[in-house]
Amino acid sequence: MISVGADQVRELVPMPAAITAVREAFVGLAAGEFEMPMRTVLRGGEFLDMAVHHRPSGTAAFKTLSLNFTGRDPAIVGTVVWSDLGRTDQLVAEAGTLTAIRTGAVTGVATDLLAPADASTCVVFGTGAQAPDQVRAVLAVRSIERVTLVGRDQARAERLADVLAGELGGVHLEATTDGESAVGSADVICCATPAQEPLFPLEALPDRVHVNAIGSFRPTMRELPDGLLAAGLVVVDDREAVLEEAGEILHAVAARVLDPDRMVELGTGLTTGVRPTPRTTFKSVGVAVQDWAVARLLANAVLQ
Repeated sequence: MISVGADQVRELVPMPAAITAVREAFVGLAAGEFEMPMRTVLRGGEFLDMAVHHRPSGTAAFKTLSLNFTGRDPAIVGTVVWSDLGRTDQLVAEAGTLTAIRTGAVTGVATDLLAPADASTCVVFGTGAQAPDQVRAVLAVRSIERVTLVGRDQARAERLADVLAGELGGVHLEATTDGESAVGSADVICCATPAQEPLFPLEALPDRVHVNAIGSFRPTMRELPDGLLAAGLVVVDDREAVLEEAGEILHAVAARVLDPDRMVELGTGLTTGVRPTPRTTFKSVGVAVQDWAVARLLANAVLQ
């Protein structure tokens, strides 16, 4: 058994490589290459268990997480196990960092597919562990000049801006608690929060914008207003998963402003192409093929 810690996961999986791997995995998912049951949810979503099998390679990934956004730092703790039918050794990776990278990567894939080619401004809601990789992913696929970090705590948002400034030379970073004002000039918006109410009103958005929402993964959580989902293209990581877990999707369907059949799965969009509307939305609750894609990169780098 070979263990890979957080620092090594970060070192071995640069964001551009993760985006490429996750993109390929979603194309494979659309082609029927994966066996992926719905994840097991315990204690209202505080414990998650996810599994996926890649048929062509005889490999699988298994992830177990505990999540506590109110009483623990880091909030996400767990492990990812990589298993290969052709090998006797197994890779066990720290899941918090892997999850942040793979979640950022799927945002990069969706942003590359849906966001305006000339996008230059990005607004990120959330200052937790997921936020930095949301920024890294968008910058990997678009020439972003300005990033605004929106948080409930101004000091925490400023600390994150300072950390990223040392990494992202040439990008103007700013911090604010006023998300409604920030989104008015955004080309790309990323929502990475445990919010239970929409983070901004529909009226605050510009006419042309792409929105990624990766924070909510329980029916009680909700980051987006119904009006955003009522019109324009809505792409999801997995239709069955979001109809089970995504609060904003469930709310919009119950309000009869979103027809589930109108949602496009990401793998299908990557395979057949899409026609983006002026406002586009990508909603992800996170699916196991993302974990498999990043774990495969680690396995290729670590297992001899």
